[in-house]
Amino acid sequence: MATTQITTDLPYREVTDANGRTYRIGETDTDIMGRGRKWMVILPWVGMMGISSAEYAFASAEDTLHTAHSWSSLHIFWMLGVWVFFQAAVAFPAGKLRESGKLPARWAMMLGAVGTLLGYVSLAYAPHVVVAYLGFGMFSGMGAGMVYATCVNMVGKWYPERKGGKTGFVNGGFAYGSVPFVFIFTGYMDLTNFRWVLVSAGVFLASVVAAAGYFFQDPPKNWWPPNVDPLRPPDDPRARRALEKNPPAIKQYTPREAWQTGRVSLMWFCLLCTSGVNIFGIAFQVDYGDEAGFAGGIVATAMSLKAIVNGTGRGVIGWLSDRYGRKQCLIFVCIVLGLSQYGIIWAGEMGSLPLFLLFSSISGFGGGAIFPMFAAMTADYFGENNNASNYGMVYSSKLVSGLLGSGMGAVVVGAWGHVGAFVLAGSISLFAGCVAVFLSPPGRDRKGRRLVEPNPRPISREAD
Repeated sequence: MATTQITTDLPYREVTDANGRTYRIGETDTDIMGRGRKWMVILPWVGMMGISSAEYAFASAEDTLHTAHSWSSLHIFWMLGVWVFFQAAVAFPAGKLRESGKLPARWAMMLGAVGTLLGYVSLAYAPHVVVAYLGFGMFSGMGAGMVYATCVNMVGKWYPERKGGKTGFVNGGFAYGSVPFVFIFTGYMDLTNFRWVLVSAGVFLASVVAAAGYFFQDPPKNWWPPNVDPLRPPDDPRARRALEKNPPAIKQYTPREAWQTGRVSLMWFCLLCTSGVNIFGIAFQVDYGDEAGFAGGIVATAMSLKAIVNGTGRGVIGWLSDRYGRKQCLIFVCIVLGLSQYGIIWAGEMGSLPLFLLFSSISGFGGGAIFPMFAAMTADYFGENNNASNYGMVYSSKLVSGLLGSGMGAVVVGAWGHVGAFVLAGSISLFAGCVAVFLSPPGRDRKGRRLVEPNPRPISREAD
């Protein structure tokens, strides 16, 4: 039976459900940080926009960087792969530091801002490609990883009762912010101004990240909004439907416990496949558009549409997953991403610009929507307290997918051509959808019903 304890000298109370999971209720978002929790959606969204152009607009700068520095195209594509590698590599250790209290959210964002600036400066002034690998690939990638992990996990902590839509919205900033830079790098930047353009972009984007991160604040451990009773179905129909379709974790899993459930490895593999396909499209769609005979400005438009739909798709699929379930939406996204790769081939072979733009946009939707699904699903399966570390384990698949999607993608394109590479990418995404069928929350059956026997734990009192 659920138990409750009211503490008279603290502004909150703790309740424990039948599984022994503790919820801290009574404190409002305004009590904790002096402002509404909506700001912990808006500010992370802004912070995510500040790091997005490094991944989503980088391919648009390839021609200028190739000519200006005499870097080979293969070097440039591997550089993006290295960036993605370090962006993913920092997620788990940063999560551990964040949850231990050694790295406050504000300082994680400041470090991310420094990395962002170093990345653009190195692209502008690197005397050798190795310096660019270090400055952009490593330091900018690590900075972006700090920002990404902090922003995505922040919103899940503040909206534990309906995290899908909010997580998707914040995740969308990782694509939206790149849109103007796709056009700047493609249509404005040239050999006469590339250093000025890159440094200016770095200063501006680093300032955006730092300004947003200055106001970041985590809620207390186990915090739950006081207007939603964690022991009974909520009155708010949106929250009630979201909790019915995506029931909260039966307990707060540590990273070791989460790994032992077997779900992390399945999620890791699914994200490896789908994020690799997404990165491959980002890296090679411009090249394929050029090969198909489309004008450079049109290809830039296609990439911008891809980025816009990518960002919009993250918010839309997050909202849909609150209504229809994370797993169902994840399978749908894998199918859409896979089929869109075949559509891009079809459009390119036909030389049809409208179809190229259409399937590019659909690919952007699928490629973006996978990330909020895994971010929200990780919190649903394993709880919010250790979500930064747990999602860091899942997100670490990008350590491999970035190198496969960009670097190995260049090898496959060289061996099989763009058509063969896009066919392979589509098939990989469809296979990931098949693997996702086997995902289910630990301790629950496929319909969300609890499998374990109730095991109430004594309530521990937390200091304010």
